[in-house]
Amino acid sequence: MERYTIAILVRNQFGVLNRVTSMFRRRRFNISCLTVSETESPDCSRITVLFDGEEETKQQLFNQFYKLPDVISIKELHKEDSVSCELLLIKVENTPESREEIRSAADAFDAKTVDYTREAVMMQVTGDSRRIDDFINIMRDFGILEICRTGIVSLERGSATIRNLMV
Repeated sequence: MERYTIAILVRNQFGVLNRVTSMFRRRRFNISCLTVSETESPDCSRITVLFDGEEETKQQLFNQFYKLPDVISIKELHKEDSVSCELLLIKVENTPESREEIRSAADAFDAKTVDYTREAVMMQVTGDSRRIDDFINIMRDFGILEICRTGIVSLERGSATIRNLMV
């Protein structure tokens, strides 16, 4: 099974996200990560999806997407041709015994402290999924209180855009 990242440019209409995610469900793909946002044009939204599947079934999925009237274009994003990242907000216990180690780990990952109290420290980290996972694993030793992470966002390198592709 392969892991795929795709970007889908859609008309910013009521129900489009439901129709797109239903395609994944019907084709029995499990979505690992989903990010949706308005684009540079308020008329369009960009849906970025990370999922696992087989090449043949993925191609069938693409063909089905092209039949949806609200889909403008679809682009598979490959690691070597795109830039991808996530955002993590993580809140950990702040004790006098762990403060210095937390700060050292945060510095090593360029984590930004966004909230600080005697009881807890909240940090923000951006990077690829592996970097985010690594930071979370290190923070487990200090007592994670809460985690919130975005889905993957990804853009193709260079001047090519998803708008260059027309259905």
